Amino acid sequence: MQKHFLSISLVLLAINAYSLPAPSSLNEREKRLNAPTPTPTPRQQILQTPQAPQTLSSIPRQQAPQTRTATIQTTKAVAPQGPRPFTTVVVDAGHGGHDRGGIAGQRVDEKTMNLDVAQRLKAVLQSYGYRVVMTRDSDVFIPLGTRVAIANSYRDAIFVCVHFNATPRRSASGVETYFYSSQSLPLASAIHYYVAGGASSANRGVRRRGFFVLRRTTIPSVLVECGFLTNPTEAQHALSPAYRQKLAVEIAHGIQNRASVSRFAGVTRIVSSSSSSALEPETVPLQPFIDQTHYRDPDLSRSKRGKRSSKHSSRSTSSKRKHSSDSDSGTKTKKKKSAPAKTED
Repeated sequence: MQKHFLSISLVLLAINAYSLPAPSSLNEREKRLNAPTPTPTPRQQILQTPQAPQTLSSIPRQQAPQTRTATIQTTKAVAPQGPRPFTTVVVDAGHGGHDRGGIAGQRVDEKTMNLDVAQRLKAVLQSYGYRVVMTRDSDVFIPLGTRVAIANSYRDAIFVCVHFNATPRRSASGVETYFYSSQSLPLASAIHYYVAGGASSANRGVRRRGFFVLRRTTIPSVLVECGFLTNPTEAQHALSPAYRQKLAVEIAHGIQNRASVSRFAGVTRIVSSSSSSALEPETVPLQPFIDQTHYRDPDLSRSKRGKRSSKHSSRSTSSKRKHSSDSDSGTKTKKKKSAPAKTED
């Protein structure tokens, strides 16, 4: 019995010996359990950091400044300040052909002076690098509608009409510049600023008037009156090639510096002594103007008067013919009385 008990106790001791851990391994296990929780490694933090901005709430905050910047740049591009640039100048020499211009009895032909200044202006503008289109380059008649159609066929262009003035009053003198639309005022201000300062004539100012060639054009358009050919002094100036060249250069200076016109009205400069073909850009004051839009276009009214007078003359001629036919049916004495009347006519 004792033997049996000893054998059982030996078996139990052997089993406990194999199941229980060694002292060294037990201490390590206790150390692991009691050790603090390890912090995440730096690699784990780096992986988690870029995932935060990908939320829906953070995306608009990052893109908002870029959107505002793009909007400001677009606004500046769509609404530039100052007149829009141009590369073509349509030069219109007034009158021509059977249309002599001016008034009856005028000694100097306006159409000839207009064409000469316009051709000189063309040469100066081409030296500046502009493309120049002439409505007429010789002594031919161009209808007003055709001149307007030529101007409107160019979108990146301006339209400049060259004229001289005339009036029965011989003492009238000075230069004038006309425009109609608001987009043409800077061009009129610049041209008049230089022409009035460089010409040896009085300054009659800038005027707004509904001339046909100014009212029907869709591009900036100006009509320049370079002086009165009915004034003996100004007519003598116009007959000088040097003076006509001076007028062409001053008009070209105004065209070149159209974008330099300020937004504030000012007076014209004193007479220019510059003989160079170009001027440095300078600030050109916006010229005050006289509104004469209630006046009629003299070219159109002249043509209307011509049509009315022709109708009136045809009516009077027909009445005379009718009267003469009635007199033919009368006596011979009536025919004799009517004969001196025909001679007087």
